[in-house]
Amino acid sequence: MKQIAIFAGGCFWCMVEPFEERAGVISVRSGYTGGKLENPSYAQVCTNTTGHVEAVEVIFDDEQLSYRELVDLYWQTLDPTDAGGQFYDRGASYAPAIFYTDDKQRDIAEQSKADLAASGRFSKPIVVPILPAQPFYEAEAYHQGYYKKNPAHYTRYALGSGRKAFIAKHWEDK
Repeated sequence: MKQIAIFAGGCFWCMVEPFEERAGVISVRSGYTGGKLENPSYAQVCTNTTGHVEAVEVIFDDEQLSYRELVDLYWQTLDPTDAGGQFYDRGASYAPAIFYTDDKQRDIAEQSKADLAASGRFSKPIVVPILPAQPFYEAEAYHQGYYKKNPAHYTRYALGSGRKAFIAKHWEDK
């Protein structure tokens, strides 16, 4: 059955590929959520005055891929101890968050967060909030599938921001 998961983890360019490459994922859209302005633009969100964060909406088949598997993957895409943005993207629009669509998703996300905190993988607290889903607004077309459209720039960005090194340090050798 089709389900929706919404995750914010800094720049949405870097949040698409990890989910899109998973069996059971139907689609991934970059966009904005959590704010008060209807249908905001990238320029508006970047002012950090709309309340929106850059996020991805993941449509998945829960018979092939569970929500828990998506949440567990989410933790491996960012620094869950940094509430002020992600890597060199700073400010409210780059803050991480998990947005749940129902009580079951909330409970799963909370348990996954507690399990990560108890794992000892990070020396600082896990600070990602788990919030009720709000309207999701699709970002401009040039942001969609950015890693495929601009692979060289995407690779430089993911490396230069420190995201790739952080992920390798905390996840790939464990």
